[in-house]
Amino acid sequence: MSLNRLKLTVAAVAVSAAIGGAYALGQNPSGNAPAAVPPPVAVAAPVVTPAIVPTPAGYPDMRSIVAANAPAVVNISVTGNRKTAMSGPQIDPDDPFFQFFRQFRGMIPQDNTPTRGLGSGFIITADGTILTNAHVVADAEEVIVKLNDKREFTAKILGLDPASDVAVLKIDGKNLPTVRIGNSKATQVGDWVLAIGSPFGFESSASAGIVSAKSRSLPDGSYVPFLQTDVAVNPGNSGGPLFNLQGEVIGINSQIYSRSGGYQGLSFAIPVEVAMGVERQIVAHGKVERGRLGVAIQEINQSLADSFGLPRPAGALVSSVDKDGPAARAGLEAGDVIVGIDGQTVEASGELPAIVAAKRPNESIRLQVWRNKAMREIPVKLGAFQEEKLAAAEPPDADRGRLGVAVRPLTPEEKRGSGIDAGLLVERAGGPAARAGIRPGDVILAVNGEAVGSAEKLRALLAKSGKKAALLVERGDTRLFVPVDLG
Repeated sequence: MSLNRLKLTVAAVAVSAAIGGAYALGQNPSGNAPAAVPPPVAVAAPVVTPAIVPTPAGYPDMRSIVAANAPAVVNISVTGNRKTAMSGPQIDPDDPFFQFFRQFRGMIPQDNTPTRGLGSGFIITADGTILTNAHVVADAEEVIVKLNDKREFTAKILGLDPASDVAVLKIDGKNLPTVRIGNSKATQVGDWVLAIGSPFGFESSASAGIVSAKSRSLPDGSYVPFLQTDVAVNPGNSGGPLFNLQGEVIGINSQIYSRSGGYQGLSFAIPVEVAMGVERQIVAHGKVERGRLGVAIQEINQSLADSFGLPRPAGALVSSVDKDGPAARAGLEAGDVIVGIDGQTVEASGELPAIVAAKRPNESIRLQVWRNKAMREIPVKLGAFQEEKLAAAEPPDADRGRLGVAVRPLTPEEKRGSGIDAGLLVERAGGPAARAGIRPGDVILAVNGEAVGSAEKLRALLAKSGKKAALLVERGDTRLFVPVDLG
């Protein structure tokens, strides 16, 4: 349309409007008397209700989960003091100038530094019991809980358990919104999950993803069998709930793996069964008690399974047994593979510490153990919990060849210093041994569960090992089995 025509069109509209206005005023172009104009009638504007768009077929209904549960998810802010090293030279308190520096320059070795923190949590009882992470409220002098409706409460810390990273708080409230507790064991890898929390202080933020793995063990040595997800979790999400599609809590978002400090696709949640077990003990007794087996364990891979004649790579391989511990008193040995406890299957080594820790001290259990290519059952009376050590497995290698080590027996001084009765010190490592991770300074204690004290015994055991062998090695304070492909 040309500009001139556009102007004409606009003008025509204006003229029409003017004529219409004349009619409204009762001026009749025919010259007759003007008609009576009825008074204006007030008409109420229609109320427009936003349309609720249903969730498309085949997609998870995250909207209803957030609507039902966001009121029970809380923001936690913490203030406190933490001992931190002061900058500048460190001064001995016995130094005569210590008081001078303290009074006039403030340069003392340590001082209380104010700290502030943010986290999340969720209400599990209508009278105000809240679960969060222990690291969120550690060293706190004041804990403020803010609800979704903006109400704020000062919370009391009923107890915290660093071993599981679970803390229990209490606020004074009535008829508070609560979450529903689910079952993480029924969750499968690939299931949709949703997190609600306060990342970077942004309250009631929701993010979703799937379960990436179950029973994940982390290098911090924790006994918790974490749920791994790809849900976006960031600082401030810690302590918040992880929901399944039924709107039930199946975990507490606890930590992330990141090179940047922010979310990179690896999030870890504490299974809700672990958290609720901690909560029950803290509320009832004010502390947490756990059973202890007294072993160091490592994961079974295919090479180790072949070395020990296991039908498949499953279970927890015992790499060392604590002297005078419950396992030692029961007769457990390095090289045993624990495949079950009281009939409950142990598929991965990370499951064992959690199962044992769920038991009470002095409780009697029965271990299903694979030893010398046969199953046996060993009764054990548990002790009191100390964190079960997890030995990091060395990666196997598929190359073939001789073992490739130069070894010598330990000297009497080395035996006394290390507490080892017999073993072979590795002076040089090459070939299959080096490729499997054996290195100078390691002490070879056994091959496929049989102790070695001489090079001749080592050669004899390797000769009858076939294509694979599992070497029990002491490295520093850690013992672990290293699978070696002998070809």
